[in-house]
Amino acid sequence: MKKIEAIIKPFKLDEVKEALHEIGVSGITVTEAKGFGRQKGHTELYRGAEYVVDFLPKVKLEVVVTDDIAERTVEAIAAAAQTGRIGDGKIFVSSIESALRIRTGEKDEDAI
Repeated sequence: MKKIEAIIKPFKLDEVKEALHEIGVSGITVTEAKGFGRQKGHTELYRGAEYVVDFLPKVKLEVVVTDDIAERTVEAIAAAAQTGRIGDGKIFVSSIESALRIRTGEKDEDAI
């Protein structure tokens, strides 16, 4: 099993969610996040005063999938989230040793 975490632009969430649904990914966790990478924020003008916006709004998606669809999941997220501009985000893939569905007691692949 693989856990795929993606940090994307908030306005791309619906497109990514639809792309995941199309390949059969059923469960997804979404968290609002703030951060910066190479773009390092930007400056804005508010009521005549200039100030630095260090942390930009992002959305963090987390999904756990079986090994056989992990690569397709990464490709679907990347294709749906890409704008071609700086700040599109990142995708991280890590191995999951075990999973348990609390309600039923199902384990590992049956739990996801």
